[in-house]
Amino acid sequence: MMAACRAAQCGAQVLVLEKNEKAGKKLFITGKGRCNLTNACDTQDLFDHIVRNPRFLYSAIYGFSNDMVRDFFEKLGCPLKVERGNRVFPISDHSSDIIRGLERQMRADGVVLRLHTEVADIWQRDGRVAGVILKNGERVRGDAVIVATGGLSYPSTGSTGDGYAMAEKAGHRIIETVPSLVPLAIREDWIQGLQGLSLKNVEAFLYAAGEKKMLYKGFGEMLFTHYGVSGPLILSASSYMEADDCVLKLDLKPALTAQQLDKRLLRDFSEHQNKQFKNVLDGLFPARLIPVMIRLSGIEPGKPVNEITKEERRQFGFLIKNWRMHVSGTGDYGEAVITRGGVHVKEVNPSTMESLKMPGLYFAGEVLDVDALTGGFNLQIAWSTGYLAGEHAALGSV
Repeated sequence: MMAACRAAQCGAQVLVLEKNEKAGKKLFITGKGRCNLTNACDTQDLFDHIVRNPRFLYSAIYGFSNDMVRDFFEKLGCPLKVERGNRVFPISDHSSDIIRGLERQMRADGVVLRLHTEVADIWQRDGRVAGVILKNGERVRGDAVIVATGGLSYPSTGSTGDGYAMAEKAGHRIIETVPSLVPLAIREDWIQGLQGLSLKNVEAFLYAAGEKKMLYKGFGEMLFTHYGVSGPLILSASSYMEADDCVLKLDLKPALTAQQLDKRLLRDFSEHQNKQFKNVLDGLFPARLIPVMIRLSGIEPGKPVNEITKEERRQFGFLIKNWRMHVSGTGDYGEAVITRGGVHVKEVNPSTMESLKMPGLYFAGEVLDVDALTGGFNLQIAWSTGYLAGEHAALGSV
């Protein structure tokens, strides 16, 4: 939709072919239906949140920055607000307002939208784009084609990898796709007893197998699921997964050094020295976490705290700051916020989003091998690449 608006504004006749019954179906569910459409950080800081191929996006993002995106939607009659972490949402908290704004702009720009229309392939003639071939066999002529089909995440919204197949047929290499910004599965059996528990202000460390290479370090909120862990902190960690067999470590008290934590434990134990170990942990952990931490500590639950040795106490402190668990895999595309992988960016002109394999073919958004952390950064990539692709597709066709 962004590409269509920009192409029309640059003088092109634009036709949007949408296989769903309505436009913006995936946009509708983003941000839990609230649409975290960008991030209000400094534009330069934005690149620090892009995980794969940030340099490729320089022209796109500086050409249509996060500030410009906010201005664009405000002018469409969608007032915005900034929340924690510089996340930008419509004041209404309704993603439908963003979609309606884009639809109004498309109508104002003269864009034609055809719903229930599925594209099967790129129509090419003499090595360049001639249009598209629909699933029903119809051929639609076009001097330029923009592939903005998304990835494989949330396939119920229509993201079923169509763009990858089209790009491959056009001669493009597709970097292997995997679910990203996705919950992690944990091997340990105690995980099921923690389902639904959320933790705030924890620090996470993700290591490759063998624990010699740290893949990710972050701070924030997380949630335990029936098979593993999720929440913003974990979703970000998943973007750095290199293989399923990883180790996740949590620091439950990152504000305290190991020495400060030991003093805290010593003080707590001294104040309740006649109590049993299992009954002095309320101030340290949520109630549902206590049985698991006791089990992992190796200390008898009924042991009086005045009998806990210095070594046991220090080992318990080490556990609190180095809670270790094994990642056995990730959730599937149905749970993934985005898809990692896609059209190889070395085969796309970063200044125009045009294919280097086939003139007249352009790419925008998640179909490309670019992705970012949570917080509105992936939608910013979509707006910026769509805007750039629309502009240059129009300039190349009018």
